[in-house]
Amino acid sequence: MDEKNKDLETQAKEPASGASPEKLPESQSYTRSEPNGDAAVHNPETASAKDIPVEAVHSAEGVTPEGEPFATATKEEAEASSTHAFFDEAASEPARPATQASGNNGTVPPVPPTRAGGGNLSGNNGGGGEPPKKDGKKKTVWGAFLAGILGVLIGALIVLGFSWGALHDDNNNDATSTTSNTGTTKKVTVENTTGTTQALEKVQDAVVSVLNYQAGTSIATGDTTEDEASSGSGVVYKKNNGKAYVVTNNHVVEGANKLEVTFSSGKKAEAKLVGTDKWNDLAVLEISDKYVTKVAEFGNSDAVKVGEIAIAIGSPLGTEFAGSVTQGIVSGVNRTVPVDTNGDGTEDWEAEVIQTDAAINPGNSGGALVNIEGQVIGINSMKISTENVEGIGFAIPSNTVVPIIDQLEKNGEVERPSLGVTLRDVDTIPEVQQQQVLKLPSGVDYGAMVQQVVAGSAADKAGLKEYDVIVEMNGKKVTNSMTLRQILYANDVKIGDKMEVKYYREGKKETTTVTLTAASSTNQ
Repeated sequence: MDEKNKDLETQAKEPASGASPEKLPESQSYTRSEPNGDAAVHNPETASAKDIPVEAVHSAEGVTPEGEPFATATKEEAEASSTHAFFDEAASEPARPATQASGNNGTVPPVPPTRAGGGNLSGNNGGGGEPPKKDGKKKTVWGAFLAGILGVLIGALIVLGFSWGALHDDNNNDATSTTSNTGTTKKVTVENTTGTTQALEKVQDAVVSVLNYQAGTSIATGDTTEDEASSGSGVVYKKNNGKAYVVTNNHVVEGANKLEVTFSSGKKAEAKLVGTDKWNDLAVLEISDKYVTKVAEFGNSDAVKVGEIAIAIGSPLGTEFAGSVTQGIVSGVNRTVPVDTNGDGTEDWEAEVIQTDAAINPGNSGGALVNIEGQVIGINSMKISTENVEGIGFAIPSNTVVPIIDQLEKNGEVERPSLGVTLRDVDTIPEVQQQQVLKLPSGVDYGAMVQQVVAGSAADKAGLKEYDVIVEMNGKKVTNSMTLRQILYANDVKIGDKMEVKYYREGKKETTTVTLTAASSTNQ
């Protein structure tokens, strides 16, 4: 029992202020009244007398409990109280205790007893009230009945309104209906168009699977066969004169005896390798345009912002999942990632890439990284794949891709300027040899050492020799052979350009000017 009910029980046991204890019926209980309980129905006026002592309520009628009129009572009040007393004495049936509902007010006078037949005697403030009001119950019942009818009508109108709205919406949707014994079932088709789906409509069919077939030997017969060695993805970027061109990664087509392209429709076409660029990991394939239905459009990767939507499309894990789409954001731009281009375990190039958290899995290589406009902003190339790393993938920026594939398409190779030397990083040479053989001054423990000079090359003509250590070129510091290549292969450097080179020879720093020539596959 909570503290509120304890207080009420205590009040019920104590006599009302100003009342004689022997005058209260012992069969009654005194609790606080709720507005919606039996007390509200049988005694609607109890709230006005909640704080008035029982005896004070009787005296308010004009007479004392003994039937004597007060000096201040009027004649009408005295006669009314005598009539009340008459009805109280006439009620000779034994009374049944009537428990009032608990409410928020103080102690109130007892509620008149309820008869077994379900009727009631509605008194005014207890035993000395007005004569019974026989029409009170009927009014209450009729009021409840009318309120119920009104509620049903309002509910019906609300249901009809919702039903009409639903019917109206159904008429505006593409729907098919089937009728069964239990009712009508509707199958509603909702067209869900987003920026991503609109972007995919422009480019998805331009992304293809690239299959790499290499020579093998049949175990059963010993004959030479061509088996699928690996697969990747590619992007159709051009269609002209019955031919179409596909850009993909160099590592996707490397070592292939035969190449094949599979379209999103499932149709296949044999592909011809036009050219490759190992430094930027790019390759161009030529195919028939017979099954080409979409050609991708390149966007401006220099305008890409960190945080914008990035969509990766490709064939992860092979053609079974061709055309798979993953979505993320651009996580970073102008990233440089060291790579090993010749597989010797030594990083010999730094690729400038776009970083994304869109899932790039094996088989996605060569596929498209697309912006929300459906433009290709990068060619997916690699990812960091370690146990503690998730969602770090890289794509070659479109502004790097376009000039490279233009050269591959026209020349079959990328013409780059060259010094005509082979190099070795100084930091891989023992310190003793740096001092005794190269005779580098203290504090110079970096640079690219010339191992060999090609006769007649740009370096040869400029006077560079074996064991010279190049530390600066074109005004930029050279820390190793990788940084030298980045300076040499920059987009603003062309064949025929003159470039100032600073180097150490026999411990002395010297300067020369080199006129760049076209690069070969093995020399810088």
